[in-house]
Amino acid sequence: MKILVIGGSGLIGTKVVAQLQQKGHQVIAASPSTGINTITGEGLAEAMKDTDIVIDLANSPSFEDNAVLEFFQTSGRNLLRAEINAGVKKHVALSIVGVDTMQNIGYMRAKMVQEDLIRQSGMPYTIIRSTQFFEFVGGIANQATQGNEVHLSDVKFQPIAADDVAAFVVKYALAEPVNGKIEIAGPDRFDMYKVAERYLQYIKDSRKVISNGRPEYFGGEVNHTALVPAGKAELGAISFEKWLSTQLQHV
Repeated sequence: MKILVIGGSGLIGTKVVAQLQQKGHQVIAASPSTGINTITGEGLAEAMKDTDIVIDLANSPSFEDNAVLEFFQTSGRNLLRAEINAGVKKHVALSIVGVDTMQNIGYMRAKMVQEDLIRQSGMPYTIIRSTQFFEFVGGIANQATQGNEVHLSDVKFQPIAADDVAAFVVKYALAEPVNGKIEIAGPDRFDMYKVAERYLQYIKDSRKVISNGRPEYFGGEVNHTALVPAGKAELGAISFEKWLSTQLQHV
């Protein structure tokens, strides 16, 4: 099959492209750097020709409320229009667990708009809602650092390895569309601050992690279980400890 991966040069995209190629599919890794731009529409029609499946992994370069909303609205509309015109058979998109419960946060509102565009498009689709990635834990700690302390929430957190995310994306891209959403998460659940604490200890970072008792994420208040699956979810195979064991070489 011919499969177009939007955001194919990103963290998840590169892994998805590699896994699909290993399975013998014709894969186009689409990004502005490869001349395929979902915001301007450049290269979209040509890339869609004879394409069976589109996987949307694109992310906004800006997380500012208006900018991220404009990105997902414009990208989603352009992408879905091009797919319909080209007769693409299925649309697969990566979204976020709990996105509909965190609508006080600009990024989550934008992702919800993206989901709504897909649902309303008439395209056969699968939306994969994922928890946050292990690969984000270091950045979360850095953003919360004050001096030698890291102040983080005690909200529940069930992060997943990027390799597992990619494997689920490939699985659902090659399966029949569910015309709905499925949820994926890591195998273990923690308090957010404890994940950062374990990560910093492992890489021998001296910063002290403190639970601030505030249920926050992305600068907005959330309920304590907003970031973890509410019901049934497919769980990744890679535990936090297993993922950690691969990280020292990257620090």
